[in-house]
Order: sequence, then C-alpha cells, then structure tokens
Amino acid sequence: MATFTYTPSFEAIESSKPRVRKFQAGDGYEQRVRFGLHTDPKEWSLTFANRTDTERDNILTFLEARGGVESFDWTPPRGTAGKYVCEEWQTTLSNCNNNQIQATFREVYEP
Repeated sequence: MATFTYTPSFEAIESSKPRVRKFQAGDGYEQRVRFGLHTDPKEWSLTFANRTDTERDNILTFLEARGGVESFDWTPPRGTAGKYVCEEWQTTLSNCNNNQIQATFREVYEP
C-alpha cells in the first residue's frame, strides 16, 4: 500500500457526515440509528500551496497513479493514520515554481 507523505498547507478542512438511518412516524416521532460498522468517515479538503514544479509533479503523479480508485495510507493533520482515496483534485499554476493543488481525501474502510 502506498503512503502519501506530503504535508498540506493550512487551513485544512475536515468534514464529518455520520451514516444515520431515520424513521419518522406520522405523529412527529423520529428515531435515528447509526448505520454500518464505520459510521463517521472523514473527508478532508486540502490545499498544497506554494509548491515547486517538482513537488507539484510528484503529488500529481501519486494521485494520478491511483486514479481515484486505489486507496493509500495517509495521516491527517488531526487524527491517526488511515486509508483514503482522492477522487478529485485541481492544479493552479501561478507562475514558474509556484503551484497550488487542491484535493479532497475521503476516508475508506477496506479489508
């Protein structure tokens, strides 16, 4: 398993959306229950700012090699190491040796 080792710039945004199933009765009563084994996967919106052309190419090569399908190990700024996928990213080429990448890392659970 590949490991993503580049440190994102701050600010990094962590999002949570717990998996919950709801049942609503006609009288306004609502019941909620967690759904699945891993009920609160995290999603991180990351920026890699002020990167050289070489570092930009290395990050993009890593992401492109996985193609949004293959997971990788990564340790978020707040938390412990886990498995993540990156299904979308954008690159801004400001000028020579000054690049920015924005990416979304989504936590996944695999055997």
